[in-house]
Amino acid sequence: MATTAPERAAAEGIRPPSVAECVDRGRAARVAAPRSAHDRRCLAGPRPDPVEVLAEQDGSREPDLLPIRYGRMAASPSAFFRGAAAVMACDLAGSPVSGIDVQLCGDAHLSNFGFFGSPERRLVFDINDFDETLRGPWEWDVKRLITSLEVAGRDRGFRAADRRQILRTAAREYQRAMHSFAGMPTLEVWYARADVEEIRRRYESQLAATGRKRLARGLAKARTRDNLGALRRFTSMKDGRLRLVAEPPLVVPVRDLYPDVAARSDLERDIDELLRSYRASLPPERRALYDQYRPVDVARKVVGVGSVGTRSWMILFLGRDAGDPLFLQAKEATASVLEPYLGAAEQPNHAERVVVGQRLMQTVGDILLGWQRVSGVDGQERDFYLRQLRDWKGSVEVEEMVPAGMRIYAQLCAWTLARAHARTGDRIAIAAYLGSSKTFADAVTDFAQVYADRNERDHALLLKAIAAARVPAELGV
Repeated sequence: MATTAPERAAAEGIRPPSVAECVDRGRAARVAAPRSAHDRRCLAGPRPDPVEVLAEQDGSREPDLLPIRYGRMAASPSAFFRGAAAVMACDLAGSPVSGIDVQLCGDAHLSNFGFFGSPERRLVFDINDFDETLRGPWEWDVKRLITSLEVAGRDRGFRAADRRQILRTAAREYQRAMHSFAGMPTLEVWYARADVEEIRRRYESQLAATGRKRLARGLAKARTRDNLGALRRFTSMKDGRLRLVAEPPLVVPVRDLYPDVAARSDLERDIDELLRSYRASLPPERRALYDQYRPVDVARKVVGVGSVGTRSWMILFLGRDAGDPLFLQAKEATASVLEPYLGAAEQPNHAERVVVGQRLMQTVGDILLGWQRVSGVDGQERDFYLRQLRDWKGSVEVEEMVPAGMRIYAQLCAWTLARAHARTGDRIAIAAYLGSSKTFADAVTDFAQVYADRNERDHALLLKAIAAARVPAELGV
């Protein structure tokens, strides 16, 4: 007699647990990791020099870009926090965890959320950085997000009472959202997303008039950040040919980066190999789209804070004519900062790890997202993932926020993070672990406040290392 799919799954030992079993798992986890234990107590004990932790990442990066990296991190405690995911991973490694794993963003600070265009050409809000993604404890992402809010609130000069309200609001929203997702059918969780109209419906009434205007302005600006906008921003006609414009040291075309013809030819050959291999990683229908474009120019482009020094290429393609551009970014992927504490990723290719993590956590994504491993001009094998450089990408201006605006933004980020975790982990067990009390929210709020103090001390140590010439830094770039 033929067996049904559920019967085969049960026979193979992969029967999904029942709701009751998930609830029991979540509640039992409170014994090993009490919710109140997520407070400042988990920061006790010795730790390595944070500047040395950062320096350990330098060996795999472009040496001439390191001064930009440290210069950007030196700008403020908030900028330091953005680039110090490795430092926080080290600090989180000894903290209590429930034992319920999810796909982690790995760097879930508030600036790594934003708007982008869905394949249906709707503007959606989601996590937008997955360089550190790995499977691990959901608590780590939550603590990094909540701490980033405290750090940003201090940077904006908010009162301590306002900051605490923002932090607790975010923690409680994560808790509320996880309970909501725990009660949903699985497919409904996977379909859930925050598009612009949903965001406006949910939050716009809570904003003052200036906040609504700022939101509308930001959304309008995001829609201009497309391939045609990049064409105007990054290119010019030279000798009848469209070329990427140099803006050293942040944008350097390969013709300027490698004046030696032989060296430039080697790099161009490597990029051609990268593109051929990348094409093979696309599904057939996306390959058909990609094949309608041809590459015409390449430049090195410095991006972000924490990523500065990793290899990143901006590649200009043209389709029908010079008015039909496509910009792809080929960005180097190295080991996640979480791997020393959580183990190596399942994927043998770091770029594949990033792409798989992104597809797991985002409801919709870039239709041209792909990856590949190639040998560079120095003979070293490196992993790259490719995506569109601009696809209605936009972000909220944290530097302009008032406390009420940041509180609403904190809710949106917390809901988004909970949805990503609910897609890839035992959402029912996490909800049961969190319960309905304020215990966890109060604990992580306390953690974030103390960690922000630590972050300020770490930032001061970086400034001291720069002043002593231990660390190279180019300020204001």
